[in-house]
Amino acid sequence: MAKATKKQALGRGLSALLKDPSNDIITASDKNADKVVGSIVELELSTIEVNPFQPRTSFNEESLRELASSIKELGVIQPITVRKLDFNKYQLVSGERRFRASKLIGLETIPSYIRIANDQESLEMALVENIQRQDLDPIEIALSYQRLIEEIEVTQEELSDRVGKNRSTIANYLRLLKLDPIIQTGMRDGFISMGHGRALINIEDTNEQLDIYEKIVSDKLSVRDTEALVRNHKSSTQVEAPKKKALPNYANDAKKDLSDLFGSKVDVKVSNSGKGQMVISFKDREDLARILKLIKSEK
Repeated sequence: MAKATKKQALGRGLSALLKDPSNDIITASDKNADKVVGSIVELELSTIEVNPFQPRTSFNEESLRELASSIKELGVIQPITVRKLDFNKYQLVSGERRFRASKLIGLETIPSYIRIANDQESLEMALVENIQRQDLDPIEIALSYQRLIEEIEVTQEELSDRVGKNRSTIANYLRLLKLDPIIQTGMRDGFISMGHGRALINIEDTNEQLDIYEKIVSDKLSVRDTEALVRNHKSSTQVEAPKKKALPNYANDAKKDLSDLFGSKVDVKVSNSGKGQMVISFKDREDLARILKLIKSEK
């Protein structure tokens, strides 16, 4: 499989600017604030504190390790969002799993979006302007849409009006973020197109997604070829559930009588040859003893 080249995070110059006390940016009207709002900035993990009001307090360790492994290989694909508290001091707004996983592998910095006081309108303007650029890859556009929805708190319908795009177009971009991170990186680095990505979304299992992604890259498949490959894959993996055979009337009657007799659920199965079996359910040891007593009394 062709390995995706890691992208360098943006904003390394901005990182130096934010460490200059004489240019401390507190509000959206401060000098150089327009350079920060809407941009990706490399922040030191040591300058970021977690939100004490974060409702989520437990994180699956295995899931974190998997994310950490992905970040080690591919970098942080989706930057975290922080808000500025003081000079060179920030608080996490979103992305705590990415933050924790980055610390787990010993990263010193993490790509971040910075929210500053009174920057709501400025942020919206910056993101909308960013979306209009011609050089953005599909994942960058999808991330900008997601930020607008989450941080400006608009619906897809409202976002459609603000950016002048059909709601279905926005939905298609957002769906790309459900792809495996390796595939997202491949799209950002030009190994596959958005059309390839849209076809791959129809495969739910991420391991199967990656298998097909490898084939797309190695065989240089077109979007049409990929769509055909996905259709064939789905049809070959869909196994029709066997229809449950209807019980003969005598077996149904016996099932009802036995359930009434034992006061418990009774399952009855009958084969084509007429042989069968029944299963009597019980709740606990005492319930089993009660059923056994009933069976013995019927002798």
